[in-house]
Amino acid sequence: MTATFKVACVQSRATPDHTRSVAEAIDLATQAAQVGAQMIALPEAFDCLVPTCEELLDYVRPEDSHAAVLACAAFARSHAVWLLAGSVSVLAEHGRPANRSLLFAPDGNVAARYDKIHMFDVDLPNGDTFRESDFYEAGRRAVVTPLPWGNLGLSICYDVRFPYLHRALAGHGAAMIAAPAAFSSMTGPLHWEPLLRARAIETGCFVVAPAQCGHHYGARHSHGHSLIVDPWGCVLAEAGDEPSFIVADLDLAEVARFRAAIPSLAPDRAFAIESAA
Repeated sequence: MTATFKVACVQSRATPDHTRSVAEAIDLATQAAQVGAQMIALPEAFDCLVPTCEELLDYVRPEDSHAAVLACAAFARSHAVWLLAGSVSVLAEHGRPANRSLLFAPDGNVAARYDKIHMFDVDLPNGDTFRESDFYEAGRRAVVTPLPWGNLGLSICYDVRFPYLHRALAGHGAAMIAAPAAFSSMTGPLHWEPLLRARAIETGCFVVAPAQCGHHYGARHSHGHSLIVDPWGCVLAEAGDEPSFIVADLDLAEVARFRAAIPSLAPDRAFAIESAA
């Protein structure tokens, strides 16, 4: 197993025009493949962002007839790369839409699936309200999957605020964690980078975080600034505010070096908690 490889994050801007959204993301992924990326990660909801549940229900399809899923499979196969479709809105087996990450192997087959566990149901100080649970059925299963270089743990956007999920992924063998996102432009400047760096440091994992950017529809904007972070919390690559891609070489031997120096994944200590009088 070779421990070093080149990873890319695509930063795109999805809109209700799903055909155009997918085409623009795939074009950036093509550029990343041309500079030697062996694994390419797309953002959350790279295929389509819509303002209403009705529009989402009109758009979603099962995986086997979903245009974005088929485009990703064809891309991975034609470029012989690993492709993480950060998330796609699919009609899941239970009959409701799911916000689903799909990892495609170089033969175009799906190697892993992860449905977002933590729904973004918030009322932000600027007046923005999001109720992701109105759109999607929450996932119930964390996922760690093998790659040729090491194990990858899967998460999506709002999951980044829940450290226990990432600790569980690392505890089950993840050396890298994917965090595709469409992170709010309101909270992004304050929270995006600190949260990702914290998750990397806490787990001793590389964190690969492709993000959406810019204006999608109405008042919805995403922060951008896709990041690749090493286990020490150092930023290896960062995008700006516009559609683009970033690349970095990941040496997974660094995971073992970090964890030997700072063994914070050792078994948790039992403790009691008291409320002060």
